Amino acid sequence: MSDSESNTPLLIQNDAPLGWLIFNRPQVRNALNLETWRLLASGINQLEQDPAVRVIILRGSTPKAFISGADISEFPNQRADAKQAGAYRAQVENTLATMIDCGKPVLAMISGLCIGGGIQVALACDIRFAAKGTRFGVPAGRLGLAYPIDGVMALTHVVGPANARDILFSARLFEAEEAYHMGLVSRLVEPDALDGAVREYALKIADNAPLTVSAAKIAIREALKDSDDRDLHKVRATVEQCYDSEDYREGVRAFLERRPPKFNGR
Repeated sequence: MSDSESNTPLLIQNDAPLGWLIFNRPQVRNALNLETWRLLASGINQLEQDPAVRVIILRGSTPKAFISGADISEFPNQRADAKQAGAYRAQVENTLATMIDCGKPVLAMISGLCIGGGIQVALACDIRFAAKGTRFGVPAGRLGLAYPIDGVMALTHVVGPANARDILFSARLFEAEEAYHMGLVSRLVEPDALDGAVREYALKIADNAPLTVSAAKIAIREALKDSDDRDLHKVRATVEQCYDSEDYREGVRAFLERRPPKFNGR
């Protein structure tokens, strides 16, 4: 790692067809500061616009932490009162929306610690892999702050209301195995197998038709909304786009010719 990279809180690596966003504040166990939130949004946008990248993966620069929570040392200057907290929250919400709205799959590769804001980031990912031994928790109850409705809804949608109450009321830490049984973690693997498992899975996604994967992500996102808020026109448009694509014709040809398809995202 170069000197300039060592001072960058978020690293962007293009390893097409995979793109990596690496939280790089090991001295504070990758605690999130305002700059990292801003860089995460721009990093997602950068990799989404790169046609060679088909899957985006988030991980920590150290196996000791994915994200250990918010950088509380910033609170006196950045979140001193409700007005400042509102401005900070607006950036957080913008970043999370950028992740959720990204047309490409976003995976989380979690190890060590995934605390507070780390869980927010993980919930905005489509699929979450975690190493055994990882610890999770939302310590808001010990800090006197409260999460807005969007964050609570995201947690509740994934783990259910009973588990959400447990996590938020108790502010306790819990192990990866419990997170897996709650549904907070999609895949649970041994620590030394985490990188390989994530890469293998991401490459399988990358082999599929990008327009189809994007259409599925959009349809699932809309399905989770209240019926009155769903953009069904957008969903129908993505379905039509797939049928009109070169990839659809290639997929059918490849099936009939009994060979692997070669998709180009068009």
